[in-house]
Amino acid sequence: MRAAIVRRFGGPEMIEFADLPLPEPGTGQVRIRVAAAAVNRIDLSTRDGRLTQAGLLAPAETYSLGWDVAGEIDAAGPEVTRFTAGSRVIGLRDVLSAPGTYAEHVVLDEAAVAPAPATASAAEAATLPMAGLTADRSLALTGLRRGETLLVTGAAGSVGGVLLELAALRGIRTVAVAGPDDRKTVESLGATWFVPRTDRLGAAVRAVVPGGVDAVVDAAVSGIAAHEALRGGGTFVALVAPFAPPPLRGTRVVVQEVYADGARLAELSALADAGLLTLRVAGTLPLTAAAEAHARVAGGGLRGRLVLVP
Repeated sequence: MRAAIVRRFGGPEMIEFADLPLPEPGTGQVRIRVAAAAVNRIDLSTRDGRLTQAGLLAPAETYSLGWDVAGEIDAAGPEVTRFTAGSRVIGLRDVLSAPGTYAEHVVLDEAAVAPAPATASAAEAATLPMAGLTADRSLALTGLRRGETLLVTGAAGSVGGVLLELAALRGIRTVAVAGPDDRKTVESLGATWFVPRTDRLGAAVRAVVPGGVDAVVDAAVSGIAAHEALRGGGTFVALVAPFAPPPLRGTRVVVQEVYADGARLAELSALADAGLLTLRVAGTLPLTAAAEAHARVAGGGLRGRLVLVP
């Protein structure tokens, strides 16, 4: 099968394609014929060497790319009970050293896989695993209850958008921080208040929530600027550990770590089928255009995920 690999760290041009043996599923695993794979920023960090420099990914001769997948199961290993060949599924690779989803086939544990939303295209479905599970776990870490307030930075992005919708479903009020042209987008996703990006974020948020918000999920990696909008004793959820601010004023700072959870992903898939979660595709490209996709993601400004199609 064809798969994207990286032999040397660097820019998008370091992505190349190799013919690899067709992987076989082991006990409790399924093999998925990839129909779509979303591009995430962690893929860029794999390709340019930042994950290895941070000690998160061991040095190797080659590195694979891709976390999200949508496709169809074409083989199942022993002790697989929930899926059979032909099942449309989505899934998440959550082991850095495992083969990635920028490929024609990928093998995942059955526990990392969920039924794909029946109403979604493969490209739409592929946007859900990483963004949905990241948003869901981040919201859970805040511990917020109905009527409390949440600041979401990067609210127009993939993770931020899912956060807004999940929070609205739970009766949590949200302050959405995004670019000045994103107001209609975040309001359509359920934001209670909109605050344009600013260098004085704390003051801008406190202008609409005078006592400060009860929690922050920092999807835009705003760090201390977003922390200034948090009330004393509130909770700050960071998505990138090095940019987590110190716990000032009695606040609690936690770092979200996404992991594969097929059971919860199935619940998110059902919400998408019910029209309660929006699956946003910024564009599709052939798998062989992975380098172009990385360049576009690095340029920023996308609303939704770029998706690669083998």
